[in-house]
Amino acid sequence: PGLHVSVAFALEVSVGKTNTVTALNGSNVLLPCVFTTCIGFQDLVFTWYFNSTEMIYHGKIKSKTSEPFLVGRNPRVEFVGSTTGKDNNISIVLNEVDFSDAGKYTCHVKNPKEKNAQHNATILLTVVHKMVETDNTVTLIIVGVVGGLIGLLILFMLVKKVVLFIIKKTQDRKKECLVSSSGNDNTENGLAGSKADQKVAPKA
Repeated sequence: PGLHVSVAFALEVSVGKTNTVTALNGSNVLLPCVFTTCIGFQDLVFTWYFNSTEMIYHGKIKSKTSEPFLVGRNPRVEFVGSTTGKDNNISIVLNEVDFSDAGKYTCHVKNPKEKNAQHNATILLTVVHKMVETDNTVTLIIVGVVGGLIGLLILFMLVKKVVLFIIKKTQDRKKECLVSSSGNDNTENGLAGSKADQKVAPKA
């Protein structure tokens, strides 16, 4: 049997850390997408689809030294990326979105240099009438309470340490006093005893 060598290609497509985007009705929204490849690219084709079937942008890139050129697009879609810089950015902007634009947007890439390797990534777009402001009141209260409890715990530990230190010092002083007074009493009693013995000693 002949020797078979398998070559692993690494065409990757990414839409960022999160695959969800929320846009205000009537606004313009950025749909991010970048791709990476280990061996470079030539005559690369990229296409954006809406809900997997409707093509909204189609472009080609000759090589790393050239920017993409447009093949076809939806009139409301603009290309805002660049492929001659550090990142192979093929992001687009969808202008004046409305509620009918909500759905899945797929960024699809095919690289002939990698034996027509293909990869894609999807963004879920939600269109809203009004942006909801996040109410952080509850979060702030929780953080405040937890912070207060931690503060009280630290204070309690410090007070406990101080009290234990004072008690230890007091006990040490008491021990010193007891030893000292006990030693003095014995000495005095001994001296007194010897004097008394000398006084009552019978005469020869």
